Amino acid sequence: MNDTVLEVEGLKVHFPVRRGAAEWGERMTLKAVEDVSFAVRRGETLGIVGESGCGKSTLGRAVLQLVKPTAGKVVWLGQDLGQLDAAAMRALRGDLQIVFQDPLASLDPRMTVGEIIAEPLKARGARFSAEDRRTRVAAMMDKVGLSPSMINRYPHEFSGGQCQRIGIARAMVVEPKLVVCDEPVSSLDVSIQAQIVNLLKDLQREFGLSLIFISHDLSVVRHIARRILVLYLGRVMEIGGRDDIFARPLHPYTKALIHAVLAPDPSAHQGTAKSLEERGITGELPSPINPPSGCVFRTRCPIATEICERVIPELRELHSGHRAACHHATA
Repeated sequence: MNDTVLEVEGLKVHFPVRRGAAEWGERMTLKAVEDVSFAVRRGETLGIVGESGCGKSTLGRAVLQLVKPTAGKVVWLGQDLGQLDAAAMRALRGDLQIVFQDPLASLDPRMTVGEIIAEPLKARGARFSAEDRRTRVAAMMDKVGLSPSMINRYPHEFSGGQCQRIGIARAMVVEPKLVVCDEPVSSLDVSIQAQIVNLLKDLQREFGLSLIFISHDLSVVRHIARRILVLYLGRVMEIGGRDDIFARPLHPYTKALIHAVLAPDPSAHQGTAKSLEERGITGELPSPINPPSGCVFRTRCPIATEICERVIPELRELHSGHRAACHHATA
């Protein structure tokens, strides 16, 4: 039985930009996402990791058609989302939701919590009566750990963690099938991060959700994701099961990210956590306007050779379900 709900094939997202003066500058192309393919199964969490500026958020928004892809396909339950008109896409919004990075900035300060959470229900029109909306909002507030008595308060009256719970409630109130979580805990304290991750896992079990969890922090992704996709400069470097990724990473970039994580048991990563520089990953992330030839990671890679400069590495399967885009990766 095929339980795949989302298929992304050869997705590209390019933005036109100008170098220099806004009106007369040279026209250039910023390649935010380049030839990304993956699938998500029903009830699964796919983690997407990489440094800031690697295209993670753009990828997540393109999956939801909040950013128009330049090329490629996003197929949701057999429907190519790129082929749908605006009305058909609106009809699917109940299935596809997003939780944003900044919990306070994503909430309208002029609206009460009840109005914010009810907004997706109102957007779906006459399907939900006013009484039904109130009932659903109160029930969802309770599920995310907020007292329904807070329904008439405003976002500024809540902490950052509580605001993120409001954002999650807003996404969940229409009972979606897929939620993209775009760095949902990066602005929160570590103790609050764990609470939000556990809340998402509880909601996933209750509703049978599929999640795309975007983060730059592998230690967070490890606790929630079943599979992990490593993104660098808009390209997939490695994708595989969580346990495989951590037990035997294939790509030098993945290895550096893992060894840069501060682990509770330092011996699990052969010593104390190290920075990317200490793992041999030096220099800054190249510009997506002018990416390196061949392998985009080669300018920072400690094992790059001449072929890495000439040839874009193919994303090869080296173990069952475990693929890497590296000329030198071996099984």
